[in-house]
Amino acid sequence: MRELQLIRTGHLEWRDRDAPTMQDPRDALVRPFVAGRCDGDTLPIHRHVSRAMQVGMRIGLIDPIVGTVCGPAPFQGPYAIGHECVAEVIETGPSVTGLQRGDVVIVPWAVSCGSCRECERGITAKCATTRTSALAAFGFGSASGPWGGMVADVLRIPFADHMLVRVPDEVDPLRVAAASDNLSDAWRSVVPVLRGRPGGRVLILGGAAQSIGLYAAGLAVRHGAEIVDYVDDRPERLAIAEKFGARVHQFKKGKRTAADIPRRDYDVAVEGSSSAVGVDLALRSLAPGGVCQPVGWYLSPGTKVPLMHMYVNDATLKVSASSVRPLLPELLDFVVEDDFPAELVTTLTADWDDAPEAYKARTTKLVLHRPRLT
Repeated sequence: MRELQLIRTGHLEWRDRDAPTMQDPRDALVRPFVAGRCDGDTLPIHRHVSRAMQVGMRIGLIDPIVGTVCGPAPFQGPYAIGHECVAEVIETGPSVTGLQRGDVVIVPWAVSCGSCRECERGITAKCATTRTSALAAFGFGSASGPWGGMVADVLRIPFADHMLVRVPDEVDPLRVAAASDNLSDAWRSVVPVLRGRPGGRVLILGGAAQSIGLYAAGLAVRHGAEIVDYVDDRPERLAIAEKFGARVHQFKKGKRTAADIPRRDYDVAVEGSSSAVGVDLALRSLAPGGVCQPVGWYLSPGTKVPLMHMYVNDATLKVSASSVRPLLPELLDFVVEDDFPAELVTTLTADWDDAPEAYKARTTKLVLHRPRLT
């Protein structure tokens, strides 16, 4: 079968590999037909980061836990890339009772069992059953397990009754192309806080987490936030945030400063620049009791946070990999009930066969698609 692999920076190819087979009665085989490019995937595609990250881990400038996710040579090709998809079920094991051939499903980026202690607590990204290292995940290479990438002809899904979540018939699969990761990540960053603080104020610092910040802006507006301020330097992203109803603020490209932050009384700040400066600014922008939710990768083991300011201001800093699976039913129901136009974030839609070239595009959100079998 074919699988999209990152060979080196700026170069991707379709490569052949053995098709996965059923290994357990609880397995299912699925065929992805919509795939979103995660914000994080652009890093090794557009920048020569592998060698620098290897050196950084050796000399202590990068936290060594990165190696447990991406291996001792992070993002060094070839490896299968992609961890957002909508798929159709093509085969189920004899113990799978809730799915049938032809069902359209979301495949979460993190592989989980649904019944271990961590999964029962909702931390499916840290499933004790499936992971042998920091994570069990699609699209990060062999250090995160044998799952391959989602831009492939077939995927094997363990614990299928738990893992796979049906897409409602009313929902266009292209609308929820990012539900496996980025859209769900945005949901958990703003929706729980706003439910506890109706009419709250939201700050979003755009940047490296390109689509997450935009989904968060749209979700915050639709969940009744009094103010949604979106700060970024890219006109393309600012225009999308404005379409969602956010107030947009452009800053000059380069180091951000406190002058770029419109207010100092936000109930939630979503930090999408993947920088220590961004985390500091987001935390200092909070109202008393506010919550800062960083959604990027913070590689330095010495990333600083203003602890005394947090102490005095009763601030919460919540940092975690996104545990998508528990969020999906409610998120999908919301998309139906609200008619939430998540596809506004998609800036390039490409044919599946064109993935090697399309995946290199310097654009906010790429979505691949091909016809279904059924």
